[in-house]
Amino acid sequence: MNPELQYAGGLLLPRGHDSLSRGVPRAVAGAIHVLAIGGGYAVGPRESRTVYFGRNRPDVHVCLGEDDRQVSRRQGELVHRRGRWWLRNTGRRPIRLPRAQWLFADEEAVPLAEGYTPVHVPGSREREHLLEVFVTGPDGDQPRSRHEDVTDPPLPYPLSADERLILVVLGWHYLLHEPNPKPLTWKEAALRLAQLQPHVGWTAKKVEHRVCVVRDRLSARGVPCLTREEVGEPVGNALNDNLLRELVRSTTLTPRDLSIAD
Repeated sequence: MNPELQYAGGLLLPRGHDSLSRGVPRAVAGAIHVLAIGGGYAVGPRESRTVYFGRNRPDVHVCLGEDDRQVSRRQGELVHRRGRWWLRNTGRRPIRLPRAQWLFADEEAVPLAEGYTPVHVPGSREREHLLEVFVTGPDGDQPRSRHEDVTDPPLPYPLSADERLILVVLGWHYLLHEPNPKPLTWKEAALRLAQLQPHVGWTAKKVEHRVCVVRDRLSARGVPCLTREEVGEPVGNALNDNLLRELVRSTTLTPRDLSIAD
């Protein structure tokens, strides 16, 4: 790292440093720790302060994918603005965030939550390069251990009986734990529903409308990647795939639901 990139109070994290998923030492509130396989960097918050990461070791604070030319020399940056750290993509490859959210170079920066966030950059030959980020909370410490606390139950989303049936049919392959599952097409789902409920008059358009209502409802609650604007064109199956994965992740739909569509 070039000396001019160093900030007062900034700390280089050595190669082999423990994963940030285990927490970080006590630090000033809002401090950020960033780590890749070859080492990392930690620094306190300050307006407009920027931590760069990418392939070109001399020109970034954290070197990522040093031997992979699919990773940009400056792949991205973490900027402190208005009391928060924001992630921006400045490279050619998209950056994958938790919950299958993708951040592209032409998109606005996204805010990072306190605590641990794993970030992945796809590389060559199906490689993925992990960038670990940890933002210290207001008390300047890592989250306290909760060994004896009662486990929080999953929070499934409310669905009507009809919505549940439609989504079970649409996401049949997800509930069977098939590798690389895909949603049924609108036509396939309508044909299956017509077999189950011949009196309802299911059509592809009716199925699409009902599923879009659920997607819009979950999107309004903050679930990412459920709108065309977020996913971008061509959309393909992406919106329904993201919806079904979220419903399975949240235990809104489980394999037990297959029984209602038998």
